[in-house]
Amino acid sequence: MSALAAEPPRRTARFASVDALLADARSRLVRVSPHQAAHRTRAGARLVDIRPQWQREVDGVVPGALHVERNHLEWRLHPDSGANLSEATWDTEWIVLCTEGYTSSLAAAALRSLGLDATDVAGGIQAWRAAGLPVDTVPIADVGAAVKTVVP
Repeated sequence: MSALAAEPPRRTARFASVDALLADARSRLVRVSPHQAAHRTRAGARLVDIRPQWQREVDGVVPGALHVERNHLEWRLHPDSGANLSEATWDTEWIVLCTEGYTSSLAAAALRSLGLDATDVAGGIQAWRAAGLPVDTVPIADVGAAVKTVVP
């Protein structure tokens, strides 16, 4: 008998790959371009940046965006979570932003599964910048001043 423990059995997965998971999430979204997102925010939608602080320090921030890191998103945006932000209402339209538009798709799909109106920006902050939309590059100490940052 071997001293090594047997490898645990492989569990049945709902998705065969991360790409399949992402495709499923995106099938439930009507993703928006950076210009569409900017237009919708001017009309009252809320842009929520889910990137961690170090990515905002590297890539900059969208002026006026709400910052809620990904690991707190559902609790902060669900109106009945008990840990929600005052901006979290059932009629808020959320547009989720990440670096390149992958994590934001998964996050927006999670928000939709909770009954919230959510989508994401195709291409993330990289596409936002490439579209010529405003991005503030701020010194590390000033990142929190550029956006409303929500701390756990």
